[in-house]
Amino acid sequence: MGRGDLTNAEWERLQPLLPEGSLRGGRWNDHRQTINGVLYGARTGLPWRDLPERFGSWVTVYKRHRRWPGDGTWQRLLTEIQAGQDAEGRLDWDIAVDSTTVRAHQHAAGAPRGPFPPPAPGRQRGTPPGQSGAIRC
Repeated sequence: MGRGDLTNAEWERLQPLLPEGSLRGGRWNDHRQTINGVLYGARTGLPWRDLPERFGSWVTVYKRHRRWPGDGTWQRLLTEIQAGQDAEGRLDWDIAVDSTTVRAHQHAAGAPRGPFPPPAPGRQRGTPPGQSGAIRC
């Protein structure tokens, strides 16, 4: 068991909430190994393809990580973990998290490009007001 992996007690609580493999297709890899791979990836921020081999195929870890939100698996696990933490008095529901919003420049925000309005009469695009844009000699 590596640093940050599920303990045996944690695994015993979560295992019944995980989906069973279907009769069709091959046998699913160990869910514990997969969850440990997801946790490792979240903790380190490394690309899926760089997951160490001890977590099994990176494709398996990635696909389950993407599939489980849709079938409610992650929500069931979160609810179970929160219930356990709340029962032990280790969860404070009165904490609020705030974030700062930073506005990006309009070009960074994907503002639509063109069509640009035609230049004012007697002006070329890019010339300051008061200049005709003609070349002076």
